[in-house]
Amino acid sequence: MSATAQLSARERINYLLDDNSFVEVGALVTSRSTDFNLQQKVIPADGVITGYGVIDSNLIYVYCQDKSALNGTIGEMHAKKISHIYDLALKVGAPVIGIIDCAGLRLQEATDALNGFGEIYLKQTMASGVIPQITAVLGTCGGGAAVLSSLSDFSFMAKDNTKLFVNSPNAIEGNFTAKSDTAAADFQAKSGAVDFVLENDTAVLAKVRELVTILPSNNEDDASYDECHDDLNRPVPDLKSFIADSAAALREISDDNYFLEVKAEYAKEMVTGFIRLNGMTVGAVANRMEVLDAEGKISVKFDGTLTTAGCYKAEKFVRICDSFNIPILTLTNVTGYKATLEEEKSIGIATAKLTYAFANATVPKVNVIAGKAYGSAYLTMNSKHIGADLVFAIEGAEIGMMDAKSAARIMYEGEPEVIETKASEYAELQSSAVAAAKRGYVDNIIDSASARKHLIYAYEMLFTKRENRPGKKHGTV
Repeated sequence: MSATAQLSARERINYLLDDNSFVEVGALVTSRSTDFNLQQKVIPADGVITGYGVIDSNLIYVYCQDKSALNGTIGEMHAKKISHIYDLALKVGAPVIGIIDCAGLRLQEATDALNGFGEIYLKQTMASGVIPQITAVLGTCGGGAAVLSSLSDFSFMAKDNTKLFVNSPNAIEGNFTAKSDTAAADFQAKSGAVDFVLENDTAVLAKVRELVTILPSNNEDDASYDECHDDLNRPVPDLKSFIADSAAALREISDDNYFLEVKAEYAKEMVTGFIRLNGMTVGAVANRMEVLDAEGKISVKFDGTLTTAGCYKAEKFVRICDSFNIPILTLTNVTGYKATLEEEKSIGIATAKLTYAFANATVPKVNVIAGKAYGSAYLTMNSKHIGADLVFAIEGAEIGMMDAKSAARIMYEGEPEVIETKASEYAELQSSAVAAAKRGYVDNIIDSASARKHLIYAYEMLFTKRENRPGKKHGTV
């Protein structure tokens, strides 16, 4: 089978699942509408194949829309088949994977089709935070179908022959496809609408398989594990040189240098993704100062500030990890908030959401202050002040209100002759990791080479963590 060919619906399911493991559910279901002579049309499986199977011995439920059957449009019975799969998955606590290739609403069924869309939205809402939901866009995903993708926990998109949109590019005033293809995979990845973009069907399905193997099956699983062949005490002597590019730093720390980055093309100043420590899946969130290319050279630089997009990216990821009992690690290296007119419109709300997500999470939370940690932006990044269980600081880290020299200039305005002296004094008394550790805000100051073993021991100690919170329906942030 060609790796670049677009697969049929059944081929996609077979490629996704372990060999000979798929069991179809509802194969004979068909449309019952008679409007516009619809009963005279043969619509195999009503345009969607549904069932269950296994991925690396993990039970999963799957639906895959069939473009060859009335363009995979969603009608009443099509939607009921998907809803039934959700019901089964919720009963047994298994992930749902949806493969989207659909022309949208089935016009011949109108209000019945709309009702079907609503039923799927409701099932996705009920399943949110209970079982992982993964969507792979391998064709057209437009209008109401685009909401299916965004209601899931993780979304994938192939670059070849795919489109994801609420409004098509030509329907947006002042735009058209040739000017800006807002439905294209690259556009959707950079806007944060999809988590992973790969070249074609087979690459997407292979990456979905990988994600399933590192996630818990449901919210009652303690964690997801794999056998660890890496040395638990392995030193990471080069970690300090990778701190600025936290994606590279996380890869160095992880078992066998494994790192699955989520939303890699969106808000690159904030890194989110999954690593493994002693075989345990850990969700990582990290500030980023620069991006290194394949040759280790700096390709992009950032100023170390929190941005609206970066906060939204991290906030959703933290909530997903907390929902499925995945421990959280942060690498903090932040100097403040992005100061632009556009950012000022939204940075307060975005930062509040990220602060809330970290503070509200009850899973094991460990923070490594890898560089600078200034002001209330530092508080937001999983600091001990908002509930981190353990905080480590790498030697030379700075923790405080602001840069020591800036603080000295404010405190001793009009006395330029003492600025340097007072800046050094401020750095020692108020802006060093040692000063924070003396106040109990940092649990240990470590050298970067030993970071991996400290983190492994920390998560082993926190494995049985239990935390009670005030009874409430839900928060409002």
